[in-house]
Amino acid sequence: MRIAISHTTRYRFDDPARYGVQRLRLRPRQCAVQDVLEWQMAVDGGVIEAAYDDHNGNATTLISFGNDVEEVAITTSALVEVRDTAGMVGPHAGFMPLWLFTNQTALTRPGPKLKALARDFPLEDVNVLDTLHALSRAVGEMVTYEKGATDATTTAEQALELGKGVCQDHAHVFIGAARLLGVPARYVSGYLLMDTGTAQDAGHAWAEAHIPGLGWVGFDPSNEICPDSRYVRVALGADYAEAAPVTSLVPGGGRAGLSVALDVAQQLMAQ
Repeated sequence: MRIAISHTTRYRFDDPARYGVQRLRLRPRQCAVQDVLEWQMAVDGGVIEAAYDDHNGNATTLISFGNDVEEVAITTSALVEVRDTAGMVGPHAGFMPLWLFTNQTALTRPGPKLKALARDFPLEDVNVLDTLHALSRAVGEMVTYEKGATDATTTAEQALELGKGVCQDHAHVFIGAARLLGVPARYVSGYLLMDTGTAQDAGHAWAEAHIPGLGWVGFDPSNEICPDSRYVRVALGADYAEAAPVTSLVPGGGRAGLSVALDVAQQLMAQ
């Protein structure tokens, strides 16, 4: 399936920013399950300083801005061809050792509720894939999807305590529980082609776990499925902090208002 993405992120500062920097992870990944056919990025109000692949292999761009700028707008467009592999991404690759993804982070670190969840899914003498599917379903049931209930700093344990959250929280809970079971797991940020229309107000997030004999396999607790040809992978990391689309440091300005315009649509190929 070919998916066309148009994404604009706009920051308006309540006080003009004297200087600031942003790290962008917005370019879809070229990988075994998808091909990036087209890609463009434009920055209004800032300057592209560098582009590189980070330690997780994410295409990363650094931009700077200053001179009392009042607004920064980042506009990207992409055309990606995605293959349905039933969630299977392939063997582990890259610079980061596989064992690193069994380590908890500040956002996945378990407390009593996450530990209790993991105890319900022991891996001894069971099918690991089936167990992780069951874990994914349980996460979606225990954390009701509700926008605005959490933010980018909410931990997996806090989301379980609240009993509500968004796709980021679902991913963190699944990852934290999988790591407690000794399964390497990582966070994925990207896009999802929705059935309800093309206009969206945010990207999507899910998790991947490494299963012996299969490699990395995706799990989306928010939708209780494995990612298929509607999912566009963008960035990977140990948690949201390592895969966030935009990370900002604005020591020389006021608070910024954020607006997002996102359109994700299927592009039909000519017969």
